[in-house]
Amino acid sequence: MPVLNRRQTLGLASAAYLALPGAAWAQAACAISTAATQSALTPDAALRRLQEGNARFVAGKPLHCDLRQQVRGTAQAQAPFAAVVGCIDSRVPPELVFDQHIGDIFAARVAGNIVNDDILGSLEFATRLAGARLIAVLGHSECGAVKGAIDGAQLGHLTGLLARIRPSLQRLDYSGVPSSKDAALVQRVAERNVRDAVAQLEQAEVLRALIEQGQLRVVGAMHDVATGRIDWLA
Repeated sequence: MPVLNRRQTLGLASAAYLALPGAAWAQAACAISTAATQSALTPDAALRRLQEGNARFVAGKPLHCDLRQQVRGTAQAQAPFAAVVGCIDSRVPPELVFDQHIGDIFAARVAGNIVNDDILGSLEFATRLAGARLIAVLGHSECGAVKGAIDGAQLGHLTGLLARIRPSLQRLDYSGVPSSKDAALVQRVAERNVRDAVAQLEQAEVLRALIEQGQLRVVGAMHDVATGRIDWLA
């Protein structure tokens, strides 16, 4: 599907509740995700919901939901519509940058938004067992893990984690000595790392079956820490 620009996504968000007065619109927009609403949502509709949320975030117009009410409403069950694999970077909290709330998304966070067996197992739970319709792999600009991988940094268990990012550098058509001081290279490796993670997820047996059945979509995206904007990778 084509990537929507900011004006289009804001328009979609408004059109969805156009006939509702202010209070009713807020109530509908903050409604807790249920098994019924989750199953009725297509993977493409789940993606649009994240796009609309980021548009609100960038515009400074987030939803103001009663989080205490959402805590009470999700105490017995949850039905998130999407799962996000993101970096641990403090500037990229998925619930905030997508303007989602309690019970809306599964968030798996690890340095460099890598996919290992634990992340994959978590996503199998989120989708096959818990019903999420979309997986978004969310990378970001100025990623410290990507910079460390480029420079070949070594530190305890971090060394093995960075080794999972290094192949994304090696897949690029790049000459010279790689350095994290090369901002363009850092961005290219971060994007390649996201694409590689998406490809890895799409080939995982459990997830691939859901994709083939039209029950799931896996997408990649990049967050700009300077603007908050999220661009979706084709």
